[in-house]
Formats: sequence, C-alpha cells, structure tokens
Amino acid sequence: MKEISESTRALLLQYQRTEETDHLIYSRMAAREKNETNRKILSRIAANEKEHSALFQRYTGRKIGPGRFKAFGLFIMSVLFGYTFIIKLMERGEYAANSSYHALINEIPEMERIIADEQRHEDELAEMLDEERLKYVGAMVLGLNDALVELSGTIAGLTLALGNTRIVAMAGIITGVSATLSMAASNYLAERADGKSDALKSSLYTGIAYMVTVVCLVAPYLLFPQDMYISALVTMLIIVVLIIFVFNYYVAVAKSLPFGSRFREMAFISLGVMAISFVIGLLAKQILGIDI
Repeated sequence: MKEISESTRALLLQYQRTEETDHLIYSRMAAREKNETNRKILSRIAANEKEHSALFQRYTGRKIGPGRFKAFGLFIMSVLFGYTFIIKLMERGEYAANSSYHALINEIPEMERIIADEQRHEDELAEMLDEERLKYVGAMVLGLNDALVELSGTIAGLTLALGNTRIVAMAGIITGVSATLSMAASNYLAERADGKSDALKSSLYTGIAYMVTVVCLVAPYLLFPQDMYISALVTMLIIVVLIIFVFNYYVAVAKSLPFGSRFREMAFISLGVMAISFVIGLLAKQILGIDI
C-alpha cells in the first residue's frame, strides 16, 4: 500500500466517516422504499458507499463508524420531508466532496473510480426522483402562504384589540378552521373547473398545509397566560419566520430553486401584513374604546 501524508490521512478519515454515514442513510431509505426499482437503486448506492469506506480504510488503517446522530437526524427528516429532499441535500455534500476527491487523485489513483461512482449515483437518483408530494408543492404553497398572510394578520390585529390570549386563541381557531375548509373547497372547485383528475388530492394538500399553519400560529396564545398577549404575539412572529424559512428551504433543495429571494419575498409579505393589521387593531381599540 502506498504511503500517504498525515494531512491526506486526516482527510480520508473524514471521508471514511461520511461514506459510512451515507451507507447507513441510504440503507434505511431503501428499507422504507416501496417502489422496487427505487429500492434497488438505493441499495446499490448504499453498497457503493460501503465499498468507498473500505477503500479509505485500507489507506487510513482505522475502522470508522458512521455519524449516527447525523444519520438519525437525516432519517427523521426524510420521514417528514420525503426522500427527494434528503437525497438532494446529501448530493450537495457529495458534490462538494468530489471537488476535494479530485485533489487526491495523484496520491490515491482509486479516487477516479470513486468520483465516477458518485457521478453515476447522481444520474441514477435524478431519474428516480418522482415523489408525489413534490407534484403538489403549488397546492401546499397556496395553503401555507394564505394561512401565514391571512391568519397571522388577523391574530396580530386581534391581539391589540382584545388583549387576552384565550380570546385571541378562540377567535384564531374559529377563523382558522373555517378558512381551512373554505380554502380546501375553493382549491377543489378551481382544480375541477380546470378538468384536473387529482383535484381532491390537491385540495387535501392545501387544507393540510393551512391547518398545520393554523395550529402553529394559535399555539402561543394557548400556552401563555391571558395577560401575556405581547409575549404570545412575539412568539407567533418567530414561528412565522421559522415556517417561512423551513418551507422555502425545503422547496429550494427539493426543486433546485433559489432560496434567498423566495424567503425574503414571503417574509416581507407576511410580516408586512402583520404589521398593518397590528396597527389597525391598535387604532380600532382606541377609536371604538374597547377594553377587555
């Protein structure tokens, strides 16, 4: 075996752990995959990652286990966000790793085969990525965005007007449930009018996205005491930003779209409506002389 420098050995130990981690993740995803073709592709890629780790071990002389915390986190994320998101996220890391692999070809000739394997993985994964939930991103955006803009604005306005977390929560729940049903029904009718056969499924994605957002936005008003309505409002504001961040990051990774501009646009619209509604609520309370 050709001698390698200590700096190269340190790099290979990092790569070895990464390959072991990827092997574990792809194996778990393959075990959950129902499509036979996709399962075979994921299993083959998992086996390749294990081979790469074994190759690095021949040079490092050390056996390295996977990063189990990272693997567990990514596996949970794959359950929540789907395999497309996780695969594309992992492929981003492998793309960066390939750039580093090129620099080691002179010291480790087998790197050429590993790079070729990783490129083949990328091509195979690109062909298999046809996840149902990505077909309904538009429906989810409709439900999520409408809930964020409409409900967060309504709750912000009611917060100052009513000054009681329980009353605001009750109003938010009533408004949210009614709006969820209305939005899902409107989406269904619009899709049916366009002659789409999956109108019902699309409306369900819209309704679920809306309802999940309603739960997240109302939760602070149920958790804080009645007189801590400002704290509840600030918490809801943080939740709004987090929802916008997570959803836009998911879409950006899963559909290879720009993240920054989409995040800023959605955040500006939602927070802008909240600010206007907050002022309207304050003015309404003063003009109407309401004091609850």
